[in-house]
Amino acid sequence: MRLVLVGDVMLGRLVNRALKKRPPEVVWGDTLRFFTSADASVCNLECVISERGEEWAPERKVFHFRTDPKNVEALKKASVTAVTLANNHTLDFGPDAMNDTLGSLDDAGIKRAGAGNGFSEASRAAYFEAGGVNFALLSFTDNEPEWEAKEGVPGVYFVPIDLNDQRASNLLEAIGEAKKRADIVIASPHWGPNRGYRPVKSHIPFAHAMIDSGADIVFGHSCHVFQGVELYRGRPIIYSAGDFIDDYAVDDVERNDESFLFIVETDGARMKRMLFYPAMIIRFEARGARGFLAEEIAIKMKNLSSGFNTRLKWLEEESCLELDLSGPVK
Repeated sequence: MRLVLVGDVMLGRLVNRALKKRPPEVVWGDTLRFFTSADASVCNLECVISERGEEWAPERKVFHFRTDPKNVEALKKASVTAVTLANNHTLDFGPDAMNDTLGSLDDAGIKRAGAGNGFSEASRAAYFEAGGVNFALLSFTDNEPEWEAKEGVPGVYFVPIDLNDQRASNLLEAIGEAKKRADIVIASPHWGPNRGYRPVKSHIPFAHAMIDSGADIVFGHSCHVFQGVELYRGRPIIYSAGDFIDDYAVDDVERNDESFLFIVETDGARMKRMLFYPAMIIRFEARGARGFLAEEIAIKMKNLSSGFNTRLKWLEEESCLELDLSGPVK
């Protein structure tokens, strides 16, 4: 069984404009083959799918992302299984646009987690089966506290990154409950500030607590660049997956156009290894990095991950990194 994880997918603004004239699958570039050949795939959807709504608090929030309803086809063409919605753009155009997004995803058969018309829906895990393996996906964020979903109040699943907060305790309990139903639990936080190749200090014990509570994969995103991967108790922690599709200006130092396709391979329900395929954003499309560029991105990931004593092996023939997950779970 092969599961693909990629970071932020933003289909608004210039990407949306390009999709008015181009086929929906073009945004995936030559990475499309990884998605269509996988058993399942998950990404963070960093925009709303709607034509309705007004920009939320434009005097305070600079960036608002929205894509045309037809562009749900881009997700379908890549056979995306599930998306995370607990992020700082899901209510960019208000609750009506968020509801359009939920409806478009439901109609397309794409599972979703992290947003809804009340706390129960927003905090609910998404369950799916792939290759004989049962998955649970939990999506939460510490961004935009004003968007916190409550009973009768639409919003996102907001959880402060504070192990002393009751909402964090409730999240850890929900992870444990999900583990009773699923073989592999993915806990997906959209957390922390923009930028920074190293995780916020508080993220590390929080990620460990999620693993201790039953998460098998921590799939983080938000800061627009990838961060080092930690192997904790035999379980991978992706502190930040980076950006995968967008139209953002590229920072010369912290390269937000570089990321990875993280591919988890299992033997039945047991995780066997994770492969890291270097990727880049070129003209609003995801592209597999090649040659020297691929190795340069891989070296950066190896160096960042070495801070967690994570050993990554470069596979020359496949042009990717490998993380062995086959050892005993501690």
